[in-house]
Amino acid sequence: MKSFVDNRHASADGRPEHPDNVPLAIHDLTVAYHRKPVIWDIELNIPEGKLVGVVGPNGAGKSTLLKACQDLVPKASGEVRIYGAPYKSRRSFVGYVPQRESVDWDFPVSALDVVAMGTYGRIGWFRRVGKTQKRIAMEALERVGIDHLANRQISQLSGGQQQRVFLARALAQDARIYFMDEPFAAVDAATEQAIVALLKELNQAGKTCLVVHHDLASVTRYFDWLVLLNMRVVASGPTEEVFTQENLQKTYGGKLSLLDDVTDRLRHVSR
Repeated sequence: MKSFVDNRHASADGRPEHPDNVPLAIHDLTVAYHRKPVIWDIELNIPEGKLVGVVGPNGAGKSTLLKACQDLVPKASGEVRIYGAPYKSRRSFVGYVPQRESVDWDFPVSALDVVAMGTYGRIGWFRRVGKTQKRIAMEALERVGIDHLANRQISQLSGGQQQRVFLARALAQDARIYFMDEPFAAVDAATEQAIVALLKELNQAGKTCLVVHHDLASVTRYFDWLVLLNMRVVASGPTEEVFTQENLQKTYGGKLSLLDDVTDRLRHVSR
């Protein structure tokens, strides 16, 4: 099968157009560190209500892509639109779960305090969190199964519990599109299942989730849309069309040690 790229909104020169009604539209995006491109010439449309896996080898630019969509890293070129507008005017539309390793877990705040930060977009940064915001935060903690840890300082939580706290914070934002950077990394089985259940819940509510993911064996179970990335977009589209041996070989090249296992899984899925 040929590499599938979503060109249903294509211009005369064959490059995809970017309608205003899609949750995420990226045009000609390049990000460079010390003049060395990390992601290059990204063209992408993400449709609404999809669970999107962003998959590729280490150093492919997956985390950088999510950060660039939120103006957390400078762009060398290109633009990103969230529902047709720049991120700065759509902040309240976006929920973000960063990599756990990037967070200062020694900061003296409770789990409830962290989750309540997700309501700042609605009440403003300089207003005090009130009873309504604390109720929203507690409900979010309950949805991820750790409401009993609301008053625990975050440094005293396990890795899986810390990950759930940041998932709850994103939930408290009541966003329309969620960016999640490796939420499954180094978590226990119970947390993994809680994350999967949450993703399905968000999907049923019509939310869009972009999830950086490493485990190829679970891709077909977790995601209905894929972006295969290695500095550039190799392929993007429905999982059953994009998740092919040919596309994976283009994405990973000789680095794909699991290719045989993935091939077996593809055979099983196609039956």
